[in-house]
Amino acid sequence: RALKMHGGLALQDLDQPSAERVAAGMENLLHHVSIMRSFGLPVAVALNHFITDTLEETEAVINRCKAEDIPVEVADIWAQGGKGGEDLARRVVEMIETNEPKCQFLYDLNQPLREKIETVASKIYGANEVRYTTQAEREIARIERLRYDNLPICFAKTQNSLSDDPTRKGRPRDFHVTVRDLRISSGAGYLIVYAGEILTMFGLPNVPAAEAIDLTDDGQITGLF
Repeated sequence: RALKMHGGLALQDLDQPSAERVAAGMENLLHHVSIMRSFGLPVAVALNHFITDTLEETEAVINRCKAEDIPVEVADIWAQGGKGGEDLARRVVEMIETNEPKCQFLYDLNQPLREKIETVASKIYGANEVRYTTQAEREIARIERLRYDNLPICFAKTQNSLSDDPTRKGRPRDFHVTVRDLRISSGAGYLIVYAGEILTMFGLPNVPAAEAIDLTDDGQITGLF
């Protein structure tokens, strides 16, 4: 479903079969794989299977992954429970036992704060440039004055795009990231970098699933799925 979205299919149409859109959206997945590999880590793709996924769509993912030499397994846990995840589990165990990870970090904590921000924006998201609002400039100065600039950074931005613009799907190119604010999370030990418009309340949809759940007169629960 996510690949179809990144391949240009509208959100309301994601249940419609389209192996062509899946194939187009693979550029997004391949970039994510390259990100993980840049840290020196072995990577496998877990294809989270939905009941609306067709065989052609599934094969589009598997065939492209194999062509790119990326381990891939279908995880049909929703329909089959634990049994649907056995192949993925075996693949992960195999990769752990046959690979010696050489983890490397993206930046040194003592690098200047702007340099860390621009490293993430360019090497992870693929941005050409980072722009700072006046508010962000003030916060950077305050963070440096308080000597918190040696903390790692955590970007807060849209999950719908590699850029900070949710409308730019797939593998965006030739774009800039706008840092609009920063916040110190001293207890957690990192700095939050706000890019674009984002609500930092994770995992909550506009309409909570609880609104669809009800109880019938005879005690049956409805609306769970």
